[in-house]
Amino acid sequence: MPEVIVQRSARRKKTVSAHFSGESVILAVPQSATRREVEQWKTTLVPKIVAKRERAQRNARRRSTDDGLWRMAQELSATYLDGKARPTEVKWSSRQNTRWGSATPSTGVIRISTRLATVPDWVLETVVLHELVHLLEAHHNDRFWSLARRHPKANDAAQFLDGVAWADANPRGGPAATV
Repeated sequence: MPEVIVQRSARRKKTVSAHFSGESVILAVPQSATRREVEQWKTTLVPKIVAKRERAQRNARRRSTDDGLWRMAQELSATYLDGKARPTEVKWSSRQNTRWGSATPSTGVIRISTRLATVPDWVLETVVLHELVHLLEAHHNDRFWSLARRHPKANDAAQFLDGVAWADANPRGGPAATV
């Protein structure tokens, strides 16, 4: 178990939260919390936050390989495309600097930019699904978009990626940041 740092707050009345700060867990509790209550929250909240971090790390390791991308593509095709998209290869690419991904329908090869290695799973899933749809429909026409938008977070992922693209294009935060 990591070190637990208890932070008492006069502003906090009823709620308790726990989060990682480096390798320590910060347990934020009301000022009025008793030692017994703090111990109870330590035994219930800290294991949950540790398990959540371990799950996230496992998922990141699992998906960081080409095999992880391959499995993700297979699951997405089965879930959203009735298994009709059948890539021959799905791999990470460090050469994808202007696109999030690409697909070659004639060969079935899908490449995903390594710039997406740390995005949330739902963002990566929508990019992989987008490229899978290209194996079925080469152009961005109505049929393409009706298939690509089957992922429940497709619109959110598009907004997320727009934000990343903007941040990449404006590393200092744009004009307001220079004031």
